Amino acid sequence: MEKMSEQQIQERLSELKDWKLADEKWIVRKYRFRDYLQGISFVKMVAEESERVQHHPFISIEYKLITVKISSWRAKGLTDLDFKLAEYYDCFYSEMKNL
Repeated sequence: MEKMSEQQIQERLSELKDWKLADEKWIVRKYRFRDYLQGISFVKMVAEESERVQHHPFISIEYKLITVKISSWRAKGLTDLDFKLAEYYDCFYSEMKNL
């Protein structure tokens, strides 16, 4: 995994809705759910996909609000994989919101 340049990060961020850059090495998004268990189901989906690709985010659960924070430790910053996972997580969220 190769660390992305600042310009690459900004380009990719512009393609993602609601993701923000934090401390120049993380991307962060908050997801809101209609109830606690729906948020927990989302966390399970995120965890399973993250485990499948062996790339794990920080996840914070605050009742109906789930915060996901991603970075690549080995690259010491953001990589293409971080953004691909963000896209997967957004797809999971969209699917759940349509249920």
